[in-house]
Formats: sequence, C-alpha cells, structure tokens
Amino acid sequence: MYEERARPILDSLLEVVDWPDAPLDRLEILDTGLALATDWPVTANAVAALAAVGLAASALHETWTGERRPVRIDTRAAGLAMASSSFLQIDGRSAKFRDPFTGFYEAAGGEWVFLHGNFPHLQAGLIDLLGASGADDVARAVRGRDASGIEDEAIAAGLCAARVRTREEWEAEDHARALRPLPVLGIERIGDAAPRPRGAGDEPLSGYRMLDLSRVIAGPMAGRTMAEAGADVLLVSGPGLPSITSLVVDTGFGKRAAEIDLRSDAGRALVRQLAAEADVMLDAYRPGALEGFGLGREAMMSISPGLVHVDLDAFGPVGPWAGRRGYDSLVQATTGMCRGGREVPANLPCQPLDYLSGYLAAFGAMLALLRQSKEGGSWSVRLSLAGTAQWMRQTHDRLGPETSRPEHGPGIAEIADLLQDTDTEFGRVRALRPPLQGPDWRWTSPPVPLGTNAPEWG
Repeated sequence: MYEERARPILDSLLEVVDWPDAPLDRLEILDTGLALATDWPVTANAVAALAAVGLAASALHETWTGERRPVRIDTRAAGLAMASSSFLQIDGRSAKFRDPFTGFYEAAGGEWVFLHGNFPHLQAGLIDLLGASGADDVARAVRGRDASGIEDEAIAAGLCAARVRTREEWEAEDHARALRPLPVLGIERIGDAAPRPRGAGDEPLSGYRMLDLSRVIAGPMAGRTMAEAGADVLLVSGPGLPSITSLVVDTGFGKRAAEIDLRSDAGRALVRQLAAEADVMLDAYRPGALEGFGLGREAMMSISPGLVHVDLDAFGPVGPWAGRRGYDSLVQATTGMCRGGREVPANLPCQPLDYLSGYLAAFGAMLALLRQSKEGGSWSVRLSLAGTAQWMRQTHDRLGPETSRPEHGPGIAEIADLLQDTDTEFGRVRALRPPLQGPDWRWTSPPVPLGTNAPEWG
C-alpha cells in the first residue's frame, strides 16, 4: 500500500508544524497507483501536503460546527495535481504553455545554464545580456560564456538564469547552508489579537476572506485551494503585468480577480482597506516588493490585528539569495534536481515546487486560522520554493526512488474520470478536479480573466 510510503512524510510534516493532535483518524489514503513518470517520490510529498490541507480544513470545520468530516485523497489524483496545467484543455485543445526559449543551454567548459524567458521582458533582457542577435542565436552565445558568469549577470539585471548544479554543488553554496536549518513550513504567532469570529456558511472555510497577491502558479494555487474549501478569495493583480492564460485558468477556479495599481496612492489605500477586512493575506511577490509600497507584513498586521500573513517566495528569508527571483524550473536547476547522473539536464515532468508550495501555503494558512480561532494572535506563515525542494530531497533520501513508476505520463483519455468540464469566458475548459475528494472540495465559480471583478469583498 502506498500509504506506507506517504504516511511517514505526512507525520514528519505535522511534527514540523507542531500539530500533534491532527485528526488523523479521519484520513483515508486510497492507493490507485502512480501517474508521474519520474524516479522522484513526488507522489509521497503530494499525498502528505494534500492530506495536511484536508485535515486542517476538517479541523476548522469542526471548530465552528462540531461536525467531523472525513478526508480522502487518492494517489493518482495527488500525483497528477503536481502537473495540473499540463492536462488543461480549452475548447478541446491542450492549453499548456510552452515557450521554446526557456530551457537548458550548454555553456563553456561543459557546464549548463537554465534560462527562463516565459515573459517577453525576461526573454528580451536575456537576449540583450548575452549579446545575441535573437532567440535563435542564444545557444551560440551561451556556448562561449561561463555559466556562473551568466547567472551572476542575469541576477544583477533582475533576470532569471541559473547555473545547473549537481546536488553536491548546491549543498556547498552558502545559501543552501543558510536554508538547511529552516523547516519546510514555518508558522509563528507574532502579535496579540483577540480570536476572530467566523462568518456563516456550510463549507470548511465559509466566512473567511483571503487577499491573494500572487501570480503564475505557487501563490495562485494557494488561493485556489482556499477557495475550493469555501473561502472568499480575491486575487489582486497589477495593470500591465504579463500573464500566461493557461495558468490564469488553471489557478483561477473559485476566485474573483481584481486589478489595482500599487503605484498610486489610491491603489495602495485600497489594498489597505481590503486587508483590514481580510482574514488571510498572501504575499507571493519578490521579497521586499510589497514592503516598498508600504504593504509589508507588519504594516498589514497593524491594520488588521489577528491577520494570518503568508509569505511565499523563491529562495527563502535568509541567506545571500533571499531577495532573488525564481520560478519552479529555475529552482530545480539551481538546487541539483535536474542532473541525477544525466549528461544533459532535464526538469521533472511536472512542477512540484510550485504546486506543493501552493498546497503547503494553504495548509499553513488554515492551521494558523485554526490556532487564531482558539488562542487569538496575529500569525505569520513562511515558505519558499527552495525550501520545498529541500523537503523533496529529504523525502527522496528517506524513501528512495519510485521503483513502480510508469514509463510515460498518462494521456487525457486515461484520466477522464478525474476531469471536469466548465464553461468560462476563456471557452469550454476541461481541467483536473480538486484532488481532495468529497463535497467540501469543489469550485463555486469558473476562472475569469484578470481584472474582471471590482476590488471589493463580496
């Protein structure tokens, strides 16, 4: 039974967040096989993260209603949730975004560098930095350059590039050593406030409001997960910021989406007003970005005592790279997940750092809400993609590789039982249903284009 692999990872996660009385008797893990074609035990991490989400939601629901709802997760759905956008279809066609520019390039001396150019300004910046004549000339330009030099210059310019490291090279970095003592998920009471009441409703998170300031995958998935359990989630994006439509759709179920210009006094005042009425605020932008607008954690908690504030970033709050930008694939390359004895590096066939971090952020927010409801206080939740990579490495060391993995990932027809069709403004969307089973986990509204809704609570 796969539960024998996943339960130790869940137990250690609950120990990390100091939740010894988690209602584990409500949990059922169904072994339906593995769906991911990778040696990494990604499914064990996925089952643990999703089970933790379900347990926290169930405990919150019991706090307010007295009802003890079961938590069910199956292994196939959990694994596929780590590659959710890969199975998204719009009007019968795959909507997965692929930019041929983004990927691995061989540098001088047989080293490799990963270039992330999924947004136009990042791609144009890298082409200019490398002195290439265009995207087709980048491979030639990289071959004549040192991988570390490319990384350093790109980071200094606010761009996204990473020298591809082995595990040993990553663990020798000062930043890796700084992250090593940190838990995958930190939850801390950092201020005094009275316990907050919860609004009415039958869902686990009914009556809770979440202000979601995030983009791409990890942060938006945290908001989507909260919405699936009944929270009122308002995604706020900025005008002119680039986006990827398939990811807006994939992470947008159940949420409303507003647009606010933080460069204006009126925009910043509006965010403060929304935060004053929120129970959870998610900051998944580059570290320091919101602080620069006067919208950092301490400022928001002074406005809203009892707030749960979630910080989700790429490389964590300590170490020399604490302010560095990053995405799932780039962090994989940096932290030694892409070599594994291969001559040519490759990312995992999913985005586990993004999706796991999103689910862990939602779990942290729910557990902090549970503690706030019992003992009051303002709460800080912190995690990073690099921290999640460290958690995955610990899991790999503990469990070893997946020996029963499939050779290839499934096609759409093979997972039809896990898909749901939804009419949206984007077209007819077919997507993986919420991976947690039961009536508590559903979408109350379809995804909408960014900026569709008014910046106000419903």
